[in-house]
Amino acid sequence: MLCPPLIQSESTRALLQLPLQDVWRASELALSRSTTCTTGHAALDAELPNGGWPRSALVEVLLQQAGIGEMQLLKPTLAKLAATQRIALIQPPYLPHAMTCKSWGLVDRNLLWLRPSSSADALWSAEQILKNGSCGAVVLWQSNVRSESLRRLNLAAQSTDTWLWLIRPLSSSVDSSPSPLRIGLRPALGGVSVDIIKRRGPHCDNPFFIPLADMPAGRQHLDVDHEITVKRVPSTTAIRNAAAILV
Repeated sequence: MLCPPLIQSESTRALLQLPLQDVWRASELALSRSTTCTTGHAALDAELPNGGWPRSALVEVLLQQAGIGEMQLLKPTLAKLAATQRIALIQPPYLPHAMTCKSWGLVDRNLLWLRPSSSADALWSAEQILKNGSCGAVVLWQSNVRSESLRRLNLAAQSTDTWLWLIRPLSSSVDSSPSPLRIGLRPALGGVSVDIIKRRGPHCDNPFFIPLADMPAGRQHLDVDHEITVKRVPSTTAIRNAAAILV
């Protein structure tokens, strides 16, 4: 038996034409009720869901090599948080420079520098800080992190009101990760080239340039203004005998 055609009233048709406020479309950046903090860079905020760094989430910053401007990229957020909260720096590749921190407006008494003897201890330290909520932000440097450790970090971050950045080599971008936000950084003239590897929203097709005013002149690698590298580097290059500096 055939069903009679569905007859829509004028009011029903009007409702169907209304925009769906609570429906997320794959072509749009995801919006949520989670707290975010502006990155201090308008171009980067425009590419991130909710317009900033997400709190209570594992954020991965993947580097072509250490010291290309990753700390300068985080500087506006860290300076804001360090005014009232402690910032934990766990296993940074360089010695944190007190005078540089002061010149950046970071309250040095709120900076906590940890040098665990092993990667396992570093991951454990980050997890404990996240669980007890003793710091407003954690920046953790690691070269090799197992998938179960990433899941533990992500779960610990979700249970606290702390910002968490995990800085890893760019070669890690081929590995799966529970992180809702992963960005890749490459050196560029006067700043960094940013590639959104993973986010809650549409795929970011092209890298974009973020200018960094304090980028040391000797570490500007590209010759063409605002040129970005398009060839992915499979491994990182260690910088030896570099002066102690926050970059």
